[in-house]
Amino acid sequence: MRAASVSDYRELARRRLPKIFFEYIDGGSYAEETLRRNVADLEVIALRQRVMRDMSQLDMSVQLLGQTLSMPVGLAPVGMAGMYARRGEVQAARAAAAAGVPFCLSTVGVCSVEEVARGAQAPWFQLYMLKDRGYMRELLARAKDLGCPVLVFTVDLPTPGARYRDVRSGFTGGTRLEAALAQLRDGVTHPAWTWDVFVNGRPHTLGSVAGAVKESRRVTDFLSWIARNFDRSVTWKDLDWVRETWDGPIVVKGVLDPDDARDAVRAGAQGLVVSNHGGRQLDGVRSSISALPRIVEAVGDDLEVFMDGGVRSGLDVLKALSLGAKACFLGRAWAYALGAGGEAQVARMLATIRSELAVAMILTGCRSARAAGPELLDGLDRPSVSRPNRS
Repeated sequence: MRAASVSDYRELARRRLPKIFFEYIDGGSYAEETLRRNVADLEVIALRQRVMRDMSQLDMSVQLLGQTLSMPVGLAPVGMAGMYARRGEVQAARAAAAAGVPFCLSTVGVCSVEEVARGAQAPWFQLYMLKDRGYMRELLARAKDLGCPVLVFTVDLPTPGARYRDVRSGFTGGTRLEAALAQLRDGVTHPAWTWDVFVNGRPHTLGSVAGAVKESRRVTDFLSWIARNFDRSVTWKDLDWVRETWDGPIVVKGVLDPDDARDAVRAGAQGLVVSNHGGRQLDGVRSSISALPRIVEAVGDDLEVFMDGGVRSGLDVLKALSLGAKACFLGRAWAYALGAGGEAQVARMLATIRSELAVAMILTGCRSARAAGPELLDGLDRPSVSRPNRS
């Protein structure tokens, strides 16, 4: 099958990946209500079609935290991407660089921040706050020394959410022997993945934190260590601790409530990502797109607002821009594409998003992504939010 949409990449990834890794990408927490809302709430927003607007000139570029992007899209941090394709984070970062958009490396990526910087570009770096603050300080210093331009501080994971699919697939909750048998079974039935990743994609560690988990040898061992070491005591004051090492832009990721958004402003963040962690943390909360307008209204021009969660097309990107986001970050979309066929498929997926966004802009009369606002939405869906400053 030749993929034409994100749902096609999902199907290709389902066929190619072992079940434990596909379910890890695809699943959410508990009953997955929030996971479904992220997609469904975007689907029901109606764009306002306009015609005869002279759309011969189109500008999809945006300015984000001092960087120029070719379109208002980035690749969000996705854990363990190196288990979806050989050294997967490097492959995805190369595709993002070629497309002129940022790649954000997860703390729990298989490839280290050094490997991604060496093999592609210095990524935006995503930080989970762990109990070992000494190692966290060292990790921040490594990212800074490599020239990572932005720190994305994820704040909605003081403890991992309960993900039933991972238990059912055998990825979590069982013994080491059960996990090994599940991976062996999956490997035999997915020979292309086995050759690409299991045989030739080693080491299967979490590269950026490998120095702190020296006794572990498998990626699931690392994840267990990470889960035990998430710091539940984190508060807004910890941003001051981060700034002792990091003097670049800080984006707070995982905000759904306007009061938390105002706290991010007071704490001095330069940006925030409206996000519910792709529906993988607290189930039953708002979708990201439904939370977006109130947060934009709460912070005004005090920081840059981005969004992730449920974005599956360029049309979704334009809907989010119309509701006040300055850009969208894709998570599952690029993970599916990577699992479907590595860098080439991620590049094709990004080209599809770009093409879809262009069509949506032309048929709504939006000449510049920076000028997108609520007037692009059908009147029934148009909220009364102020337009953020996109210059």
